Amino acid sequence: MRRWGGRFTGQTDERVVDFTRSIEVDAALAADDIEGSMAHVRGLGRAGILEPAEVDGLIEGLRGLAVEVEAGDVAWDPALEDVHMNLEAALEARIGPVARKLHTGRSRNDQVATDLRLWTRRAIDRLVEAIIGFERALVGLAEREIETVLPGTTHIQPAQPVLLAHHLLAYVEMLERDRGRLADARRRLNVSPLGSGALAGAGYALDREASARELGFDGPTANSMDAVSDRDFVVEVLAAAALSMVHLSRLAEEITWWSNPAFGFVRVADAFSTGSSMMPNKRNPDPAELVRGRAAGSIAALTAMLGILKGLPLAYQRDLQDDKPLLFGTVATFEASLGVLTGLVETLSIDAARMRAAADEGFTTATAVADALVGRGVAFRSAHQVVGALVAAAEARGVRLDAVSDEEVAIALRSTDDGAALALASDRAAGAGHVLRAAASVEAAIAAMDVVGGTAPVRVRAALASARERLGPG
Repeated sequence: MRRWGGRFTGQTDERVVDFTRSIEVDAALAADDIEGSMAHVRGLGRAGILEPAEVDGLIEGLRGLAVEVEAGDVAWDPALEDVHMNLEAALEARIGPVARKLHTGRSRNDQVATDLRLWTRRAIDRLVEAIIGFERALVGLAEREIETVLPGTTHIQPAQPVLLAHHLLAYVEMLERDRGRLADARRRLNVSPLGSGALAGAGYALDREASARELGFDGPTANSMDAVSDRDFVVEVLAAAALSMVHLSRLAEEITWWSNPAFGFVRVADAFSTGSSMMPNKRNPDPAELVRGRAAGSIAALTAMLGILKGLPLAYQRDLQDDKPLLFGTVATFEASLGVLTGLVETLSIDAARMRAAADEGFTTATAVADALVGRGVAFRSAHQVVGALVAAAEARGVRLDAVSDEEVAIALRSTDDGAALALASDRAAGAGHVLRAAASVEAAIAAMDVVGGTAPVRVRAALASARERLGPG
């Protein structure tokens, strides 16, 4: 029986029934729906609308129903459309006609808005814990590889040498911001729509503040029309998740490349690799690739949710039914991606020698050499020109920058009209060649980046200690 069908005489077309039902998706809200219903029952009791015995009976019935839901013993009836109608019918079957009083002063509009906020709040808490777990995995790998050198790149070309730990901590910084965005979203969503009714409020003297406190909200929503039609909080969570998935995708992309034997920087553990059905030699970092691919789905979900909202007048519209597949799917994907990447990073093997050898290629210490010239009074633009000439000379001979000769250094210094450079070229006592060769070593180049946020070992160790203190042992 349609629980809203009093004014209707004809039957609903089965195609409409199939098209509009949502129980297959919103059954995930069952526990939250029951929690909200118990708060509503107590509110009806405080308002004198229900007798104490009715309150007790309804609460007892809802508690029993909650046990069934947790055990997976509730048989969902598609004919009852959604989780709300299913639970109300199940409650009536359990405790009798008093269950028909449950919906007094409440609409499915404020009911689902409340349920979804409760669900989303719990989901955020799980996601935050998963992010922390992933951050700990990154910090743990950075601590184990504290001396490993990586060729840092820009434009995917050799740029400057960095510590691998510094590189990994960049992702920790991204994840910290991701955590902050989720925390911001949680704070804003933590208000209770319960008591807003269909759109105009409830026609009973309900204490919305008390119900909000009981459900762990900071307070009730301020406007009933906004309360039932607001899905800003869904957009915020989808946006935070999509951006964090993009961050995960960036690391996944690097792991995919680094695990290629042409790089040979890392080896993904067997437990996080797959093979080929045809090629016996294959060893594929499929989890990383799937994270990269599924980031696209998270972006699409955000776009779809914004598209749903953009044309909706106040107040509730049925379009909002489609928010749940987007939110539930994105949260599940995000949580699973964090879990699989955490395991992958925790078991990742690093070939420090291959990374170090790659850092010696591409003249990655050239900037440090230019900086050393600046320290001798040469203007930076002149130093840039001089070192460019040195790179050309080293490249022609097939040597690294720390192997250039004194003569090559002198010739390069004379390639500019900078007075300080010319003085160095003519002053053998200045030992310009020795100074520049010393600055051209990978270790010297890394150590020179001794600023807050830099890759100098002392700075990276301090950053690791700070991250570990912030995250706690894991």
